[in-house]
Amino acid sequence: MAHSLKAVAASPAHAPGPNQPDLDAAIVWEARRELAATFRMAARYGFEEGICNHFSALVPGYDDLFLVNPYGWAFRELTASHLLICDFHGNVVAGEGQPEATAFYIHARVHKNLPRAKVAFHTHMPYATALSMTEGEPLIFAGQTALKFYGRTAFDRDYNGLALDESEGDRIAAAVGDADIVFMKSHGVMVLAPNVAEAWDDLYYLERACQVQAIALATGRTVLPVKREIAEAAARQMREGDPESARLHLASIRRQLDVEEPAYRD
Repeated sequence: MAHSLKAVAASPAHAPGPNQPDLDAAIVWEARRELAATFRMAARYGFEEGICNHFSALVPGYDDLFLVNPYGWAFRELTASHLLICDFHGNVVAGEGQPEATAFYIHARVHKNLPRAKVAFHTHMPYATALSMTEGEPLIFAGQTALKFYGRTAFDRDYNGLALDESEGDRIAAAVGDADIVFMKSHGVMVLAPNVAEAWDDLYYLERACQVQAIALATGRTVLPVKREIAEAAARQMREGDPESARLHLASIRRQLDVEEPAYRD
């Protein structure tokens, strides 16, 4: 299912400009470790799919370089040093290997076209993907966890096969609009966020919301959405606390991994 990106080539060392850290700076390594932690925990929760799916984050201090996982590695194998730094032109600026083709064409174009998307997580996690395959809007705002995403979702209904060129990446970025979460018809989901912590928090709770909805639908009984005014109020309450809750959530998973899988930091 995965395709290598033959166009990606090794690139000479990227020279930092004014106010830009060296690519081996402590702030960049901290971003690597945050991202590596989310890969490892995503694997634990079954959000991965073989060597497919990809998480990316802009390199701190840069708006034209991004961290992404290399082709051929499962989430559970990844460490901070395994992650690649790529530019938007198909060059691997740092790291060994290359990104999977769809990882490059989706993530490079999303980061380029949507500057607010500092982080982009794309998965085929089962419950969210299952709902992308059903009739109508994927998420029913019927459970409290789902309300975290009220007014924040988009649905890309135009599945065009694998994203193997820039035009498809551009199309996906355009379909996102102002949303933070995009369900991709017959494909999966993508979460966009200003930092790794909020991307992880949204990814985790999105799959939980979709899982509960799938269980509710399996009863055969009608799933009743929360009244709009209550949904809007609850969503506002949740969003007020999301940045701090996300920071604590990421810190929690890193504490667990520091004890149980400390190699993620290497």
